[in-house]
Amino acid sequence: MGLFDRLSSLIKANLNDLISKAEEPEKLLEQSILDMRSSLAKAKQQVAAAIADEKRLRDQADQEFKQAGEWEQRAMLAIQQNRDDLARQALMRQQEHAEHAATLDRTWQSHQAETEKLKSLLRDLNDKIEEAKRKKNLLLARARRAEAQQRIQSTMSGLSEKSAFEAFSRMEEKIEQNERRLTASAEIEEEFSGDRLQSDFKRLEKAAGGLTADARLLELKQKMGMLPAGSSPAAKQLPKGAAETADITEADFEHLDDASPAS
Repeated sequence: MGLFDRLSSLIKANLNDLISKAEEPEKLLEQSILDMRSSLAKAKQQVAAAIADEKRLRDQADQEFKQAGEWEQRAMLAIQQNRDDLARQALMRQQEHAEHAATLDRTWQSHQAETEKLKSLLRDLNDKIEEAKRKKNLLLARARRAEAQQRIQSTMSGLSEKSAFEAFSRMEEKIEQNERRLTASAEIEEEFSGDRLQSDFKRLEKAAGGLTADARLLELKQKMGMLPAGSSPAAKQLPKGAAETADITEADFEHLDDASPAS
């Protein structure tokens, strides 16, 4: 059993070394499996040697039993020849071989039981190594996932730094402030150094834009038949106070609706 204790310790040492050097999981996993297979090969050789010893013990025991039988036959021959003295010596030799055979048989039985245990442990160890080989890809996938998560966390940690973003925001605010100043400067420049006459006409044109609503009102009245046919809306002017009708409220329209005769 000491063989498998040493082998188990070797495999544990390999796994511990693998864990401590996990910076290269794929290479180390492969090396660990190679080491375990090498250890398994050595264990197979030693188990094979134990099996050979078992077979040798069995052969030796069988040989002793055979010799014991042969000396018993010689003792019987001596008795038939009236040679009791030779028969007595033959029986003594037969007893020696029989006792030796019995001792070897007991040793063989014990050795056989130990050999069967070794073979069972060897099969278990081989199964575990095969399972480790199957799990290698899964372990590598887990290692790569952990590595990817570590990179993501490192990236997120870098993104959490606010200095770069704050500098970007400050630059954006500075640019916007410069744009506002340029716009204000342009307005001041146009107000005080531009063509004054052109500016006055622009204001007049803007004020005259209100006549458009008056013209549309005249057109609507003509459409409703409230103006003589053929009168030009463009030539008409609203009476004084017409502009004030622009301030009429929704409540005033409701009042007009109430005052209109029922159809």
